[in-house]
Amino acid sequence: MSSTEQRVDLAAIRRDEPIQLENNGLRPSIELTLFTCCGLNFVFGVFQELYDNMAHQPGTPFTGASPALIDLIGTTSIALMTIGAPFSVAWAKHSSPRLVSFLGGLIFGISLILASFGTALWHFELTQGLLLGVGTSMPYMVAVTVAPPWFTTRRGLAMGIILAGTGVGGLVWAPVIKALIDAVGFRNALRISGAISFVFVAISSAPMSWEPQTLARINAENASRAGRLQGILQVPLIDWHVAKTRKFAAQGLGALLQAAAYYTPVFFFASYAGTLGYSATAGANFIALSNACNAVGKIIIGHLADRLGRLNTLFLTTFISAAITIGFWVPSTVYGSTDESRGLFISFAVFYGLFASAYVSLFPTCLIEIFGMQHFASVNGVLYMVRGISTLIGTPVGGALIRSSTGSSPQAYINMAVLVSVLLFAASVAVFWIRVEAMVGPGRQLNLKWKM
Repeated sequence: MSSTEQRVDLAAIRRDEPIQLENNGLRPSIELTLFTCCGLNFVFGVFQELYDNMAHQPGTPFTGASPALIDLIGTTSIALMTIGAPFSVAWAKHSSPRLVSFLGGLIFGISLILASFGTALWHFELTQGLLLGVGTSMPYMVAVTVAPPWFTTRRGLAMGIILAGTGVGGLVWAPVIKALIDAVGFRNALRISGAISFVFVAISSAPMSWEPQTLARINAENASRAGRLQGILQVPLIDWHVAKTRKFAAQGLGALLQAAAYYTPVFFFASYAGTLGYSATAGANFIALSNACNAVGKIIIGHLADRLGRLNTLFLTTFISAAITIGFWVPSTVYGSTDESRGLFISFAVFYGLFASAYVSLFPTCLIEIFGMQHFASVNGVLYMVRGISTLIGTPVGGALIRSSTGSSPQAYINMAVLVSVLLFAASVAVFWIRVEAMVGPGRQLNLKWKM
């Protein structure tokens, strides 16, 4: 713990006044963490497309496996990234954010290297799925929990810039992984990406630190515990008075529904592109394109959120992402492998990247506004866990809906596209409920406000 972190004005904390301290290395370190961990997870579609093709070949680890079973590899990793949130946050509070992030990076790198030696589907489920998810959760949850308290008036833009690292990571890693697979094979591609990712996360872990007011609260919590072991095993539980509110129920429902839908198109971009006649390289480029739009969207929408209100923007972007899915992807699956269908899919890849990803960057900023800084860490951890569980269910269900009876045609994906549309529209309703509940004051009095 640095001397700057230790010199905290406790009187100011009791008055709940903001303390402005600089942590110049935090923003680039978080961006590098997200670039590495989320970027590599978000381009699983490149591996998905490869593994799907290998499933139709004899003598491979994936021979005979269905798309849903193969998708479970990437889904497990993405789901555990947030299911492990309460534990990762608790460990960071007990020891230090930089240590938890570093250890997560070590697990992340080892998991990919171990996956390269896999000879059966379950080996990849265990390494590239389960172990990679644990390795992602630790640095990712440290990053998204440590960052928001450092920013105040322009929190939406700040988090948009920081979380744009996920999109930039996908933009870079998708063609890199495809090029590595073509040049040295998928096993060496896993080994190389594992080694590089460990180095990147190890470097980015060094500046990770708590904002001073948050640090003071954490120190007070740690001092009240009976022993060190209690802090390691005890996850940050939500105050019951917060958990039983309608605000929490609305936020939890919105998080659950959006997460069930969000990653499904991301994982199946390359596979679906293949049904439209695109090559595997073009499929990887679609993933890169969507991630590029992801990065741009988070920054622009984050800036707009500070002006229009973060809850307003969360609702608008969630609703637009639902409209985009039913307006572009669903018709693309209906028209078959035609130029019109390909044009619709390109439009979907661009606009889904721009708008659907905004939920990820606005989600933590809205939690602070709704529940306050004092409840942020515990609410953030539990709701991220809810998102992870929902992803673990929603994405495999989407994969199971691919209709084998239609062969490798776009029509095979129509049920998946409809499911994603329905879930996103339902998430929009839940987010609108959150917006309404945010205007309800003491005594259930409705205080009409526009900018929230």
